[in-house]
Amino acid sequence: MLSIIKEKVFANERLTREEGLWLLKNGSLLDLAEMAEHVRYRHNPQAKVTFVIDSNPNYTNVCNIDCIFCAFYRHEGDADAYTYTVDQMIERFKAAEKRGVRTVLLQGGVNPAIPLEYYTELVRRTRAEVPGIHPHFFSTSEIIGMCEVSGLSLPEVLAKLKEAGLNSIPGGGAEVLSDKVKKKISSKKGTSADWLNVMREAHKLGYKTTATMMYGHLETDEDVVEHFDVIRDLQDEYHGFTAFIPWSFKPGNTPLEKIIPSYASSTRYLEMIAFSRIYLDNFQHIQASWFSEGKKTGQMALHFGADDFGGTLEEENVHASANFVHTTTIKEMVDLIRDAGFTPAERTTLYDIVGEYAEGQYPDCVLDTARLDVHINADVIMPTIPAGMQN
Repeated sequence: MLSIIKEKVFANERLTREEGLWLLKNGSLLDLAEMAEHVRYRHNPQAKVTFVIDSNPNYTNVCNIDCIFCAFYRHEGDADAYTYTVDQMIERFKAAEKRGVRTVLLQGGVNPAIPLEYYTELVRRTRAEVPGIHPHFFSTSEIIGMCEVSGLSLPEVLAKLKEAGLNSIPGGGAEVLSDKVKKKISSKKGTSADWLNVMREAHKLGYKTTATMMYGHLETDEDVVEHFDVIRDLQDEYHGFTAFIPWSFKPGNTPLEKIIPSYASSTRYLEMIAFSRIYLDNFQHIQASWFSEGKKTGQMALHFGADDFGGTLEEENVHASANFVHTTTIKEMVDLIRDAGFTPAERTTLYDIVGEYAEGQYPDCVLDTARLDVHINADVIMPTIPAGMQN
């Protein structure tokens, strides 16, 4: 079987689900690496690794879907629950822009107290008042929540967000696209079909999105291959996914910690990177994560099929809630890519190249000091939507 699979991969032929499952269960790490490197350079011929200067703040931690893998969410009325105003978020974006941030990946809880107009205003004002920032906003779960609050259909909500200036959506909320798994870890979040439907409708309207997977909890190899199969099929329809991004579950402070007390191994991560590169033959980019897996593992992943190193993540709160924190600077990001044997190239959210950096070169906005603490102080946290925003 391995010979058959290798012959197909090196002939640039697609693996079947059965072949993929066999490979994930039986392929050695070195066999996976060999095939993944071939596919990586077929899609991206140059020894170049991209990254984006970004930040990942949150506008609310109030959420009503209670995923047992999440340490971030709070309920309305909790002492540390918050929702920021549009004005507060715009000020944060302006400050981030001054520090060189080009993309804000913005997500929050599914908060039924927030009206649709909040989201459209946030997008519109970001485009108008912070033109240097690309808004990469809202997970599929949040968008479904907007439909429920507004009473509008999914295409109507997506059209309103697009009219306001949104043209890309992050892939959060997928976890593992197997309903057997979803019923166990996120029973209120909906089905795999719900996530896929948001992405499909977004792609129809011209949005670009990412696809993600959070593994290392209750899934089996069969569930992993099912996840890859359905996103590969959707990519065939519209080619709306820019990249695939896997990361491992972080159990700290989550209800699921009692069942899954430890992290998935670095070896498993490299397997996921390589296997995704081989199986997802219609995805141009596979993203390695220095942040979720550690800097050395992230560097190694660049030799297992990944061609992108993710973002600088100037601010991040979700993994931090699970007591899992890695930080970096823009300078270190460039150095990590270069030290792994590749040419660092800064990109936009949509993978347009901003600049390439030879030895000794860095982006103009490079921060060579410790990462700035940009978390908002507790005294500006709003326990509910401020007066005047309910409409």
